[in-house]
Amino acid sequence: MKIVLLDADTLGEVSAIDDLKKLGDFIKYGFTKPDEVLNRLSGADIAITNKVVLSKEILSQLPDLKLICVAATGTDNIDIAFASEKGIPVKNVKGYSTDSVAQHTFSLLLHLADKLEYYNSYVLSGEYCKSEIFTSLARPYWELKGKVYGIIGLGAIGKKVANIATVFGAKVIYYSTSGVHDDPDFERVGLEDLLMQSDVISIHSPLNDRTRGLIGEKEFKLMKENAILINVGRGGIVNENALIEALNNDRIAGAGIDVFEKEPMVGSSPILKIKNKERLVVTPHIAWASIEARGKLVEGIISNINEWKAKS
Repeated sequence: MKIVLLDADTLGEVSAIDDLKKLGDFIKYGFTKPDEVLNRLSGADIAITNKVVLSKEILSQLPDLKLICVAATGTDNIDIAFASEKGIPVKNVKGYSTDSVAQHTFSLLLHLADKLEYYNSYVLSGEYCKSEIFTSLARPYWELKGKVYGIIGLGAIGKKVANIATVFGAKVIYYSTSGVHDDPDFERVGLEDLLMQSDVISIHSPLNDRTRGLIGEKEFKLMKENAILINVGRGGIVNENALIEALNNDRIAGAGIDVFEKEPMVGSSPILKIKNKERLVVTPHIAWASIEARGKLVEGIISNINEWKAKS
């Protein structure tokens, strides 16, 4: 059985990858360009992909392919309908990054809320050495306790974040992007109410027709001036031009962004036009990628392959 991993570089160094060798003739590629996909999957029984696109055009030319394993939760890079028509199961991995994304959410938030960029620079620049007092109050910061924490998308990750926010003493409200989710532990509100009430707004929903462009110029105008926006969901949910305009014009206090409309981010991105860098913290889509999460992801792929083999 031939197993091909198309984009190993997106998983990094994970010891569990070597366990895939026990399942068959395993071949891995660090990165696969679109014009290389067909050749590399020729004769493969199992394809493993994170972001490499497997379109109808590609799948129609792979008669030996029997299983597609997505090294992620989202499957939007696969033509699911055509794969189903050809009898090729598509298996993703769920829940592997919940703890990692929740932790990163608060890393971004606390970096902004506690004004860490300013204070770190203040100390390391030597300015603190010149101070006549033991502290600096140049950048006031506030506690999460007693604040309203608004969550867009209360799935597994959103629920984890909600529970952590509650430990900090925040009041949690949420907006259901599907319109059907109800959670007895937290108050569900409409999007406009969430935007107007929240001191912190964090996004944990998938990108789909209901969420694409969900947060734009109109929505930023509804937010509090002290609000902090965190997006660890998908880049297309937030209009980046509107975000930078809101930050540059003091409509909101700050933003922590881990996902972008285009990834990798392009050099012309409005994100790079932020005037006050203290108001923005950005990371390159790494919220999901703790060492532990990547290990769980590979273990999930192996489990999916074994489950498929047992049924075949």
